[in-house]
Amino acid sequence: MVQQVVTGNRLSDGLVIFLGEDGGWTPKIDLARVAGTEDEAGLLEDLAKAAEKARLVVAPYLIEVTEDAGTLKPVRYRERLRAYGPSVHPEFGRSDVPDHFRMGVEAAGEVDMAGVAG
Repeated sequence: MVQQVVTGNRLSDGLVIFLGEDGGWTPKIDLARVAGTEDEAGLLEDLAKAAEKARLVVAPYLIEVTEDAGTLKPVRYRERLRAYGPSVHPEFGRSDVPDHFRMGVEAAGEVDMAGVAG
C-alpha cells in the first residue's frame, strides 16, 4: 500500500491542514500522521470524520504521499498546490516550505515536471 495522510481545510479560516501525528491539525505536511496500511488509513479517516463532526475541519480526505529526503511530498500535483502554495510565482508560495518543493519554480523552468502525477 502507498503511504497516505489526511488533508482538509480548517473551518475557521479555510487554511489547508493535515491530521498531525499528535491527533491535532497542522498546516505543515511534514508533521502529518502517515498511514502505511489499510487499517491505519481507516483509522485516520475515522479521526478525520470525528474532527469534521466537531467542526474543526471541512471535507477531510486521504491523499497519497511519498518521502523525499526525509520530507513528505504529495504525489498528485493538485495536492502539492494545496500543501505548498500557489503556482503563479515562487515568491507567493508559503515561506515555511523548502525551496525545492515550492510551487511556481516549475513555471520558471527550474524544475522538470515530466512524469508528475496529477
